[in-house]
Amino acid sequence: MSVCLSVYLIKRPTTWDLTVTVEDLGPDAPPIQISVTSELHIGGVILKLVEKTNLKKDWSDHALWWEQKQQWLLRTGWTLDKCGVHADARLVFTPQHKPLRLGLPNGVTLKMRACFSSSAFRTVMGICRVLNLRHPEELSLLRPVEEKKKKKDKDSSEELYDLTDVPLTAGALNNTSKKLLIHCCSARSHWSHGFYLDVGSVQALYDGMPAHFADSPKTEAVYKMLSVSLPSPAPEAIAKLYRPASVVDKTHIHTRWLNSSRSLMQQGIRENDKLWLRFKYYTFHDMDPKYDAVRLTQLYEQARWAILLEDIDCTEEEMMLFGALQYHIGKLSLSQDMVSSCQGMDDLESALKSLEVKMVGDSNSTDTLENMTAPELNDYLKIFRPKRLTLKGYKQYWCKFQDTSISYYKSSEDRYGEPIQQLNLKGCEVAPDVSVAGQKFCIRLLIPAPEGMNEIYLRCENEKQYSQWMAACKLASKGLMLLDSSYQNEVKNIQTFLAMQRSNSAGPAAQTDESINTHSLVSPRYHKKYKPKQCFTSSCSFQLTPRILEAYQNVAQLSLTSAILKFLQIWQALPDFGISYFMVRFKGSRKDEVLGITNNRLIRIDLGIGDVVKTWRYNNMRQWNVNWDIRQVAIEFDGNINIAFTCVNADCKVVHEYIGGYIFMSTRSRQQSDTLNEELFHKLTGGHEAL
Repeated sequence: MSVCLSVYLIKRPTTWDLTVTVEDLGPDAPPIQISVTSELHIGGVILKLVEKTNLKKDWSDHALWWEQKQQWLLRTGWTLDKCGVHADARLVFTPQHKPLRLGLPNGVTLKMRACFSSSAFRTVMGICRVLNLRHPEELSLLRPVEEKKKKKDKDSSEELYDLTDVPLTAGALNNTSKKLLIHCCSARSHWSHGFYLDVGSVQALYDGMPAHFADSPKTEAVYKMLSVSLPSPAPEAIAKLYRPASVVDKTHIHTRWLNSSRSLMQQGIRENDKLWLRFKYYTFHDMDPKYDAVRLTQLYEQARWAILLEDIDCTEEEMMLFGALQYHIGKLSLSQDMVSSCQGMDDLESALKSLEVKMVGDSNSTDTLENMTAPELNDYLKIFRPKRLTLKGYKQYWCKFQDTSISYYKSSEDRYGEPIQQLNLKGCEVAPDVSVAGQKFCIRLLIPAPEGMNEIYLRCENEKQYSQWMAACKLASKGLMLLDSSYQNEVKNIQTFLAMQRSNSAGPAAQTDESINTHSLVSPRYHKKYKPKQCFTSSCSFQLTPRILEAYQNVAQLSLTSAILKFLQIWQALPDFGISYFMVRFKGSRKDEVLGITNNRLIRIDLGIGDVVKTWRYNNMRQWNVNWDIRQVAIEFDGNINIAFTCVNADCKVVHEYIGGYIFMSTRSRQQSDTLNEELFHKLTGGHEAL
């Protein structure tokens, strides 16, 4: 009888040494070596490291950073083999949240802890939660532009306001507050059907500010700086700020945006580095002055400095009105705070009432069918079509505005026949060409055509006619008709804006206020215009002050919040509002051109003369793709229109993120409240990194 024995040899995993630098041991401490196997998971590596350091502390915020690959090892269940980590890997055991210097639109620099391991999008969400900024998807981080420095200013250090002690979970309601809020909601019987509330983003307010700012007088002072407009800096400080001298300079600014899909560490940002927090997407959703004190103030400051540093152009009358509004806002900000002194329960109750109003809605907003007649505009207008080598001026025609088109005839008697021409304004560019003092009321239209853009000017006789036709043109460019409910509001806004620019000769004489710092109210271009030859700065300010005070008489009655909202409204009405510029080269072209990206369209701009060559609207876009190998963006529009371009001075991921980001913003609605579809945002903006 033979016995057969089977021998199984078990191969033990090979042990090897892994070198890890532990930042908490100090910069001079040598790296730690631990014995590991390829089957050991990341969590096991961290456990061995913690045991070997012999330091008793909270390690929950720490993670492994792989220097060579520039990536975080955050999946603690993955083995070293699955992560691709071998003996030559240089790992660093470091906190995921680190101090960051954050420059805000109002010039304040905060020092606060931010997440360096999650995507920049998530990091911005955390920052905005601490600062009480709703809708963080509208903001992003960018690398700062270097300021002009003189030799004597070499040692000057900026003032930092430290918020590193603020808890990382600041901003969200605690469980007790959430239960109380839900209990209050359930007590209201008429909300019982179809009610949805995302309480995760509701801020608990104490004395009119988030609880984490009410902890000490120091943090209270910081919150007031965030929510109230600060006094203007000295002219010397303003002179150091970066001012774009051309559209090419403007393209360089937008190359500095961080990639929203990657972490700060992956983009070369290190502890105590400085970044700017700015509004990136110019679509401001659900702006409510009651809850958006910080958001309103910071948006106002970003708009204000865009105008003062000539990042956006405006006329002289508009500049004086902007200056008057800034002067008025500055005066009111010194005398009152936007922070109300109410108790926490009052804030909670008022929040519920406001939410109730938003849910119930306005029952009178729906029009009955019998009132829905298609309106028309009919009047005599003067039309001018600029052409090369021609001196012909404006010619009067009888014009009819219907749906989204303007038809014009020789006279009103010919209106029943065929028009001379019909202009379809859908997708066109509309810009004002107005001088209230000179009684000039013109509308500049750039209408898409197969060969490019046709330029046409409409000249109106008076303010009333201009307001009606300008409002109609604006709506038609978006594909909306005169029947739209926003038409009358648009007319009123234009009339209010014109009234503010009108000189108030019947009012009391404007008195000279020598305390006005005109450098912080008017851009350098108009300072230069009002500065006579061999004139000192004070003399220049003396000439500008009466102009600003004259415009101030038209806005002096506005409250602080109304003045800020009016400033933002006029800013958004400027022709160049919300355009982000990029240097690109279109496929088949031999020269560089500028691509402007806005919230609803793409604009092709001739770099040589600065004219708009073509526009494409997002609502006509069928799809867009990026060839990441050759860094080319390709877009397909309705009508078999295809364009492709490469980015000259920016990563094409920035352009791709802008387009996808604006499309994401258009999907938001009031019914969604504060719920943010982060997955959809990354699908539209992440590109190959989202896969």
